[in-house]
Amino acid sequence: MNSYNSLKNDLSQINKKILSLISDAKSIPGMTDQAFEGWETICENIETLMEEEIIRVAVVGPIKSGKSTAVNSILQGDFLKRGAGVVTSIVTRVRSGQQLQAELYFKSWDDINSEIERALVLFPSFSKNSENESFDIRRSSDRQELEQALFSLNPELLITDDTRNVNSVLLSSYLKGFDRVSDIISAENTIKQYTGSRFHEHMGFTGNEILAVYLKDIQLEIDTRGIGSNVEIADCQGSDSPNPLHLVMIQDYLLLTNLIVYVISSRTGIRQADIRFLSMIKKMGIMDNILFVVNCDFNEHESVDNLKSLIKKVREDLSLIKPDPEVYSFSGLYNLFQVQNKDLPPKDVARFEQWKDDTEFSKFSDQETAAFNTSFSNKLSKERYSLLLKNNIEKLKIISSGLQFLIDINNDVLKKDTDSVNEIINKIKAHQEKMNQIKTLVRSTLDGGIQRIKNELKRDVDRFFAVGRSGILPEILNFIKNYMVNFEKYEKNYSVSGFSSSLYIVFQDFRQALDKFIAETINPEIIGFVKQAEIKIQAHLESISDTYHVMITDAFDEYKLTMLHLGIELDQDSQYDTGGVDFDSIKRLTGLQVPPIVIALRYTAKIKTEAIMRFGFYSAINFFKKLLKKQDEVNEGILALKDGVLRMKRETEKSIIFHFKNYRENIKFQYIFKLTEGVSNNLYEVVVNRFQAYVTDLSSITELVREKRIDKEMTVAELIKMETAAREINIQIAEFRERIEIF
Repeated sequence: MNSYNSLKNDLSQINKKILSLISDAKSIPGMTDQAFEGWETICENIETLMEEEIIRVAVVGPIKSGKSTAVNSILQGDFLKRGAGVVTSIVTRVRSGQQLQAELYFKSWDDINSEIERALVLFPSFSKNSENESFDIRRSSDRQELEQALFSLNPELLITDDTRNVNSVLLSSYLKGFDRVSDIISAENTIKQYTGSRFHEHMGFTGNEILAVYLKDIQLEIDTRGIGSNVEIADCQGSDSPNPLHLVMIQDYLLLTNLIVYVISSRTGIRQADIRFLSMIKKMGIMDNILFVVNCDFNEHESVDNLKSLIKKVREDLSLIKPDPEVYSFSGLYNLFQVQNKDLPPKDVARFEQWKDDTEFSKFSDQETAAFNTSFSNKLSKERYSLLLKNNIEKLKIISSGLQFLIDINNDVLKKDTDSVNEIINKIKAHQEKMNQIKTLVRSTLDGGIQRIKNELKRDVDRFFAVGRSGILPEILNFIKNYMVNFEKYEKNYSVSGFSSSLYIVFQDFRQALDKFIAETINPEIIGFVKQAEIKIQAHLESISDTYHVMITDAFDEYKLTMLHLGIELDQDSQYDTGGVDFDSIKRLTGLQVPPIVIALRYTAKIKTEAIMRFGFYSAINFFKKLLKKQDEVNEGILALKDGVLRMKRETEKSIIFHFKNYRENIKFQYIFKLTEGVSNNLYEVVVNRFQAYVTDLSSITELVREKRIDKEMTVAELIKMETAAREINIQIAEFRERIEIF
């Protein structure tokens, strides 16, 4: 990171010198050129990119694997709440700062009430769950009624796959946490800061589900050298969290990440939850940049050999998903204790001393920690920053060469007699015409390429989201169609909670299963599809741009030869490197993000109304059968539930189709097409800026000299000074490019 920071500072200084040189050039009468404005914009963008460039690291893994402890050990302090169980309830982002500071971003009242109302769909015994009157958690009567309604539900039916129903947890958390946060929440999104001695108060929110539910985001700033100033580390929820929304939050962050650190507990090794989550990451197309950490619990292993056997098995299991995985094994807690040695409580001091005395374990952990730190630093700096630095220095090289050419050509022209100047201007105009033809050809070809790739991508997107035999929509619709309800589970609920309560629980179980399926199966497919579309955009447009490199180079060489015959020697390098397409930079400059995939399914009140009517109908049939002493009574509750489930599935199918129709158009026009245009403009900018200076008009400055409106001697002296500055900048750029090669 220190190497990168040094390079970044040097690049910034070169950028500022070029901006200063452009300013000097613009101050010379008659030398104002259309290239200057474009060059200044590029330099300003470079400065913005370098200042705002954030390398994002996601620390992920299953519950109880030790993610928060691992992050704390990287940060060299106890900054994140750690402990057994589902502690992390929200993605916690950590950056380097001047002081300890926690920024908590709270939802607005509208956000909260909308989320509650979605959870109240088909809720029994709740009068405000209607289209005419909305729920408002700020009203005590609404909170009391919701609390009573939750209490009336059969607790046994609120368990799905051995975990509590997500929506019941959500509603309960909002009610339990209301008094604690009611003074903080407002009509707008509120930001609350905890600094200095109050910093650790943020743990009361991040590790407490009844308070975390009120948060939209959280960012910590740590005054530590554990991470660089441009690095953000995110402590994510457990990848096997029973709440599908947690998985969606992780996926949203993974879309932004440059590096993934996957934590595995040495107590368990690789589990089914790990395989499922890692397969999801692979499907998303982001498996390339990942480090694996086996978080060692020294007390769980008889010897280092026993630990190494487990690590070998972990590596073998991981190899099935990612060939040659980078696996490092150390104790995050031991590393943390080493940093906190003087501030540990007595119980932890005893553990730490015991581990230190067992030199075999501690030595192994220290060696693995050092190896991890080296790889971690390399992943952060070389693999991401080298592209950023290379792209930006290539842009500055083009601008600097163009500036030097403008200075040289104006300087040489001012030294010539009138006839020579006229000949030079005529020759330059002839070459300018050729350059402009190339420029126009590149633009038109790229525009044609954009249209072709857009048409191809449109077909890809439409096919991917089509309602047919293949694609993601049929997958979801098949899941809905084949979803089986164990009606016997709800049969005994009527006498306790009634039919409406049973209908609500059936609906919640169905929706939770669907949310989980979409989060684990569908979202990764969408993200993987978007990644493939990005690769296709880059390959297509770069192939078009590359075809003009030889033509442009030949045009430059011919131009230099013509100038040499006219007595003007230009030493600009005709070769150039585009540096490659940097999607991250293009997205940040254009503000592009993949549209969120969260699905807010909408259901009409008819589901509940019709189901209750059916229940009444079947109850009436049973009543008459009893009067007629018939023995084949129907189970009115089960029959009504079955009808309700059929209607529920039909409503869900309609909602899913409607959602993905909108999402298809959104991702097509708001992301993929705009990204295509952004990449095309980026490639065109590289080409145009390469010969922008060579299409300049020299007649203005020569006319001013003829009319004696500027002092020729003073102008030449200023140009000579600028020429020296330009050559120094070019030398610095050449040295910088050499340093990147060995970076």
